[in-house]
Amino acid sequence: MVAIDVVEAVAQLSTLVESLDLGRKSEIILTRNGMPVAKLVPFPAPKRIGAARHILASLNLPKTVDEFNAGNEDIADLFR
Repeated sequence: MVAIDVVEAVAQLSTLVESLDLGRKSEIILTRNGMPVAKLVPFPAPKRIGAARHILASLNLPKTVDEFNAGNEDIADLFR
């Protein structure tokens, strides 16, 4: 945890946000006259598609171009 005065935080806002974004800091406490008044925290990251890997696997999608074009020899010939 880092505590920083609001006036100083205004001057260093981009640096403080970058520290949160890169994970160097987990939270930053903003103070006024030495008393905490606010807290900066990183915004939660969106879920990655890897989290739904099991759903995609259940769709039985073709895994290769040849498998995709197996039903149409004209298209399969274009990829060979």
